[in-house]
Amino acid sequence: MSDLPRKAVTRTAKLAALPLGFAGRATWGLGKRIGGKSAELVAREVQQRTADQLFKTLGELKGGAMKLGQALSVFESALPEEIAGPYRAALTKLQEAAPPLPARTVHGVLTERIGEDWREYFLEFEDTPAAAASIGQVHRAVWHDGREVAVKVQYPGAGEALLSDLAQLSRFARLLGPLVPGMDIKPVIKELRDRVSEELDYELEAQAQQEHAAEFEDDPDVVIPQVVHQSDQVLVTEWIDGIPLSEVIAEGTAEQRDRAGQLLARFLFSGPARTGLLHADPHPGNFRLLPPAAEEGQTEEDGSPVGSWRLGVLDFGTVDRLPGGLPGNIGDSLRLALEGDAAGVYGLLREEGFVKESIDLDPDAVLDYLLPIIEPTQVEEFTFSRGWIREQAARIADPRSPAHQLGRQLNLPPSYVLIHRVTLSTIGVLCQLGATVRLRDELEAWLPGFLAEDTETADTETVDAAAEGTEYAEEEGEPEGEPVQA
Repeated sequence: MSDLPRKAVTRTAKLAALPLGFAGRATWGLGKRIGGKSAELVAREVQQRTADQLFKTLGELKGGAMKLGQALSVFESALPEEIAGPYRAALTKLQEAAPPLPARTVHGVLTERIGEDWREYFLEFEDTPAAAASIGQVHRAVWHDGREVAVKVQYPGAGEALLSDLAQLSRFARLLGPLVPGMDIKPVIKELRDRVSEELDYELEAQAQQEHAAEFEDDPDVVIPQVVHQSDQVLVTEWIDGIPLSEVIAEGTAEQRDRAGQLLARFLFSGPARTGLLHADPHPGNFRLLPPAAEEGQTEEDGSPVGSWRLGVLDFGTVDRLPGGLPGNIGDSLRLALEGDAAGVYGLLREEGFVKESIDLDPDAVLDYLLPIIEPTQVEEFTFSRGWIREQAARIADPRSPAHQLGRQLNLPPSYVLIHRVTLSTIGVLCQLGATVRLRDELEAWLPGFLAEDTETADTETVDAAAEGTEYAEEEGEPEGEPVQA
């Protein structure tokens, strides 16, 4: 029934063609330069051809190949403009769409998972997908009670394709380096593999989405669609309109960019505190900017609704379960760093396993390493930009830099891996938006330990929940950690 290219040999050949194709184009480019074309012009042409092939291959394969492309797309703002430019459009496409499956395949899944009478559940069903992504595609429909809904249908064979792709990509991750220069791809692939089973389980996704929807039901800033129906490989949720965040990034007004950035930061930090869950897939395709909800009789002079833009949040297939909210040590460390307490910060990092017992570092050097990264928390409002994040990436990536040498000696404990990736990805999106954000406001409201009084009134249930999570991780036999540099 599946129309996904699932045979391992076929998928491997397509993926292997990516770095081989890059090498071939480099040779082609050399020939062009010998023939008289300028090096700069040829380089741009080579990069554009590589970007086109990247989108075509990852988009066609879907599965883990496309999932990797989506994960990388939020980091393009950290790359130098001459490298990032040719890839930006191709990678951004992976946030919103991919070549769709034919209607007959979708109908087959609905028949198998809902029943022969599946059409009776809908007043209308659009065969052309509204969006297609790595493991499923979304169709717009009208539920039998008249509600507009989004019907998410998982690709047949998606699990097999995900695991196959990520295993193959991991084997030649180093060869993929030229596709996204400056990015260490292997840790990204490993983290994606660790989350495969959760991503495929629509029951878990429905549960996570419904918990968010219940908590944010009356929220004036964040909109979460309610779950309407769930079965194996099919998830039906309420439909929400709005401007995709990728469009806000491309052509949004300054007001829209700033508002989207503020709400994205608010959702990142408030979600775990309010639901015990961290939305762990923060690429722009999963967010919408919604116009204000007009209350009856309340409009501006021009007839527009009263209020502010809101953030719509989609896709809860990957979440981090944090029953006590974000770890209090994150807030404690940030607060101490802002106070200039190098010894205090170093002690917390060692206590949490960011500095291994076998390593001795200079606390002042560690603080100097951290301060530029936490610059957005030092001021009342901060304008995120591609220039700022490139500066940070260059400082840490340059082998000659003291920051690079120190970063290689730090460790990332397993319990912080997903939090680390989500935070970096969110910062990447904020830099793509170029948003001016009052980040301190969100930290003070939602991050335990960031305000000094938080440490004096710490809730014992939070401590117990954190301890319980640690015990679970130890039972599962999680690895010791990995370098922060990754």
